[in-house]
Amino acid sequence: MTLAAGIDVGTGAVKAVIFRTENGKEEWLSRALFRIRQRDPMELAREAFDLTLKDAGLSEGDLDYVATTGEGEAIPFHTGHFYSMTSHARGARFLDPEAKAVLDCGALHGRAIVTDDRGKVENYKMTSQCASGSGQFLENIARYLGIAQDEIGRLSMEADDPEDVSSICAVLAETDVINMVSRGITSQNILKGIHLSMASRLARLLKSIGVGDKRVMMTGGLAQDTGLVAAMSEELAKLKGVQATVVSHPDSVYAGAIGAALWGAFRAEKLAESGHMLKAS
Repeated sequence: MTLAAGIDVGTGAVKAVIFRTENGKEEWLSRALFRIRQRDPMELAREAFDLTLKDAGLSEGDLDYVATTGEGEAIPFHTGHFYSMTSHARGARFLDPEAKAVLDCGALHGRAIVTDDRGKVENYKMTSQCASGSGQFLENIARYLGIAQDEIGRLSMEADDPEDVSSICAVLAETDVINMVSRGITSQNILKGIHLSMASRLARLLKSIGVGDKRVMMTGGLAQDTGLVAAMSEELAKLKGVQATVVSHPDSVYAGAIGAALWGAFRAEKLAESGHMLKAS
């Protein structure tokens, strides 16, 4: 039996999980998520980690491996670190074993990944530096419209005439939104227009890495945005040579932490087999 923790330090939130693996079975024991909101991510990582230990009824010394991902390499109590793409790919496969591609939509970027049957990365591509395809951009727009984040998806899906939004630059897109509000465009149609703009960029990203007819699991914070998930399906259907299916999962936000924990457990087991008994410190 192997006990491993995974901690994903993102731009907007810190996620932590603990897994037990034994004879090929992977059991999720506990989880925690804290929004950063101007707090120290390293302190939040410790709090999230301690909470997962408490919920699982474990002590830190019980763990065989503490794996970090994202911006978590500086966490002082970690055993090893895994690249974010690798972790999201493995976490997506845990959440949906049929998924062969991943669309990681975080606070600052979008990232398309194609994996093999084991969840290892075969190809990937990221959005450009422009923020108009990111969660932070969408959060800024929602704040301007006076809408809570958990309302964005529902309102977007109520749209009856979505408005075109610039997909080139976040600054231009925000200017578009200001003009739309002054013209009396409803929040529903503004949000749907933004979702379609974001989805168009992300769909082209998936096509560029050869997603084909693969099942795509959305991960990251925006994976819970039902409006964006719906817009992704619409935009992918417009692309020639692409028959991909986009899905999300209630626990998609934990994908990076899940993947880190599972890769950590795998590494711990390999070390144990080679005679290197490694315990988290």
